[in-house]
Amino acid sequence: MIYFISDIHLGSRVITDPNQHQQRFIALLKQMECDATAIYLLGDVFDFWMEYFWPNRRHFKQFQPVLLTLKEMAARIPIHFFIGNHDLWTFGWLARETGMIIHKSPEVLQLNGRKCFLAHGDGLGSEDRKFLLLRRFFHSAFPQFLFRLLPPALGDWMGYSWAASSRRKELRSPEEYKGEDQEELVLFAKRYVEATHDANMLFVFGHRHLELSLMIGSRACVYILGDFFRQFTYGMLSEDGDFSLEQALTEEELASFDEGNRQGVSIALM
Repeated sequence: MIYFISDIHLGSRVITDPNQHQQRFIALLKQMECDATAIYLLGDVFDFWMEYFWPNRRHFKQFQPVLLTLKEMAARIPIHFFIGNHDLWTFGWLARETGMIIHKSPEVLQLNGRKCFLAHGDGLGSEDRKFLLLRRFFHSAFPQFLFRLLPPALGDWMGYSWAASSRRKELRSPEEYKGEDQEELVLFAKRYVEATHDANMLFVFGHRHLELSLMIGSRACVYILGDFFRQFTYGMLSEDGDFSLEQALTEEELASFDEGNRQGVSIALM
């Protein structure tokens, strides 16, 4: 089984209990490990991630449980980390310390007999010039260099404050599906299929914080994964090439999940 998950937003200042949230994500990772041949994290795993020029010990300590879990798992199965628009500022530390495979751009991969287009999704198909200019700025080397010079405490305050304003806005007014003719990621997928004549493509995106399964041809299909701070959803691709969107176990279900598989990671959830 191959698993896909995005938009966990670990460390978000609007999540009531960030430690419990992190432990719930770890519990899901441990559950996936039971039969996973690979795991794909499709961006915004962290609400803010920046690797400064000097060690940000407070920042790394905050995520030590999940980083250690990912490191242990990556020694056994491939774990792929696609940068999102909240955690794009990784400059080598994350790959070295966890063993994850980092992707900084979309990828087309052959997985379980299906040709898959994988990406976080930010900027794809968008015509919002303000957003695209901001995205280009964040991806530019010189602004990244300047931000990395900031003391981590100041940089984290700026990054998490910006991210928190976005989360609060979303919680007040959750993302809604715009429709097949207006949803940017769907339009991008349609244009991609038209340009490449690849009618068998499976598109898997994050970013939009909504669940979507939509056929756009005889076999091409678009999946948007939802999120793991409000909907607690993820995707999985079977050995037969069938993709499905799934709901993570609730805290009550986790409490009765087989202890041998969970390996004690749910202590903070009880």
